[in-house]
Amino acid sequence: QVRLVESGGGLVRTGGSLRLSCRASGATFSSYTVAWFRQAPGKEREFVGGISWSDTIAEYVDSVKGRFTISRENAKSTAYLQIMTLNSEDTAVYYCAAGTKYILYRWPSEYPYWGQGTQVTVSS
Repeated sequence: QVRLVESGGGLVRTGGSLRLSCRASGATFSSYTVAWFRQAPGKEREFVGGISWSDTIAEYVDSVKGRFTISRENAKSTAYLQIMTLNSEDTAVYYCAAGTKYILYRWPSEYPYWGQGTQVTVSS
């Protein structure tokens, strides 16, 4: 069983950037696909992107392409979400999730392991 802890959130001005981290423990990190989701107040949790176990394939939802970059360092058991040019619509709690090694799903229900989330707030 893998445990996930996110960090790096905070209050950022519009146009700024952040790098979120997702640190894993308790299992072999490279055995899992990692996805990032976010949940804004009053909205459902949405997939923003994910990365394969080998760090060779990353996918993103269309609305964040070009601004979000996901990477991972298996040797450090850590995945990252770099967010550029933040805007108010990026305000949300960001979660990382780990799932089966071979498929990058876009539905939260497919991920058995979740972090506690980290808050990102974008102010004007």
